[in-house]
Amino acid sequence: MENNGRKQTEEALAEIYRNCELALQSISNILPAVEDRDLKAELTYQHEEYERFSAKAMMLAKNKGIELKEPNPLKKAMMWGSIKMNTLMNNAREHIADMMIQGTVMGITALRTTAGDVSEHGDPEIRELLDELIRAEEEFEKKWKGYL
Repeated sequence: MENNGRKQTEEALAEIYRNCELALQSISNILPAVEDRDLKAELTYQHEEYERFSAKAMMLAKNKGIELKEPNPLKKAMMWGSIKMNTLMNNAREHIADMMIQGTVMGITALRTTAGDVSEHGDPEIRELLDELIRAEEEFEKKWKGYL
């Protein structure tokens, strides 16, 4: 793999990991405010899926000698504050679904941008994981729209 392909691959893996970690943080922040049983079950399911993707990303990074960094702590703190304020003011099913749709769309956009940056010389395992996460996020978005 050429050097540029390696850099793109490393950045793609970093984006997969960052996306999963921010999603996990968001879901963990939202869950305590959710009273609806179906909504809680969906959030728990999605949390487990993001954990699975995160673990895959960490394993690939380890196997390929790539160091993954945690998302920016300031960004995580700002996200926590925003979620707490939003759910404190309104924890209705539709509002929670709308918040999750917004986050999912941001994730899909970032992942698709990353996918567009990875050349055909990129690592096929990482490309496959990226594509799999995009498909999962698209499915999550469809599920959340069903709660509106």
